[in-house]
Amino acid sequence: MSAIDIHGVAHRFGDLQALAGVDLSIAQGEFFSLLGPSGCGKTTLLNIIAGFLAPSAGTVVVGGRDVTSLPPHRRDIGMVFQSYALFPHLNVFDNVAYGLRVRKAKGDDVRARVAEMLELVRLSELAQRMPHQLSGGQQQRVAIARALAIRPQVLLLDEPLSNLDAKLRKEMQTELRRLLGNVGVTTVMVTHDQEEALGLSDRIGILGAGRLQQVGTPLELYRRPVNRFVGEFVGHANLIQARANGVGTFEATAHFSRPGVPLQLASSHAAGGDALFLLRPERIRLSAPSNDAQQADAANSVAGVVRDASYTGAELHVTVTLPGGGELVVEAPEADFAAVPQAGAPVQLAWNADDLAVLPAESKGA
Repeated sequence: MSAIDIHGVAHRFGDLQALAGVDLSIAQGEFFSLLGPSGCGKTTLLNIIAGFLAPSAGTVVVGGRDVTSLPPHRRDIGMVFQSYALFPHLNVFDNVAYGLRVRKAKGDDVRARVAEMLELVRLSELAQRMPHQLSGGQQQRVAIARALAIRPQVLLLDEPLSNLDAKLRKEMQTELRRLLGNVGVTTVMVTHDQEEALGLSDRIGILGAGRLQQVGTPLELYRRPVNRFVGEFVGHANLIQARANGVGTFEATAHFSRPGVPLQLASSHAAGGDALFLLRPERIRLSAPSNDAQQADAANSVAGVVRDASYTGAELHVTVTLPGGGELVVEAPEADFAAVPQAGAPVQLAWNADDLAVLPAESKGA
């Protein structure tokens, strides 16, 4: 049985269609993320699952029970808000105990459960601290402990790491995986941070214009997006329009190819006709120009000139201008280069056929 089943959920804010017929099933114990640009409907969907919004249409089923018309406190759901929403007048212990006391748990049970949760989040020694005496990461762990203390069927996370600085956010991603892995609770997270979603999730749902564009594992979404919207939203993408040449390969069209020398795209994923290819920057190999004419003209290889390059410490980001006027962006390991390529330097680009993901030629998605 699924932990959450969403059937035909739609919602309008006046004339704005925020969600349009969303269908989704989330498995027991799964860490599922809702990812998409601002205004795509992900927070609206999370609030409908939580019970803070009633859908204009559709149903929400949690643990086999239709909760569409139930208020939040009767849905057996825990929630961690973006702001953490700790009670400023209560210490750590009492914040974590709050939900248990509302549910009339006995004193001994409350103390035992709070102690268990504080040990889980590694804050046992801070039980008497007030929220203002805690760091951002500590406040976030208190909020998670409070949500988990009531033993919910489902845990909802609304941008849980967005208030943390970059270094602490990385550390808390690891901590969050540990915490929720130990508990095994079904978790739904809303985030705009792609790296966060890819690193934490078992599966991800990409929302665009109020619709689920694609649901899949991080690897599936990244390597095999179903449309242009997903391909461009998840990670960085080079897009290449191409047409079948009748001999089992493709030729790039428009300004991508070298004048007079069509670039063949020997993709093993395309069956024929026009196609839109997606090529990830890190799959492109960048080298000095080849003196071997056969190699220089090989399929999935093109010469170009460096337009600009930046060094990030782990990678080089290089934009290469092609003779036909197009560009490809390359992300290469820093160790592959003795020095950062200079603007105007000639280079050779190459990639494997299996590095090309094919999309419908007119694929736009949302």
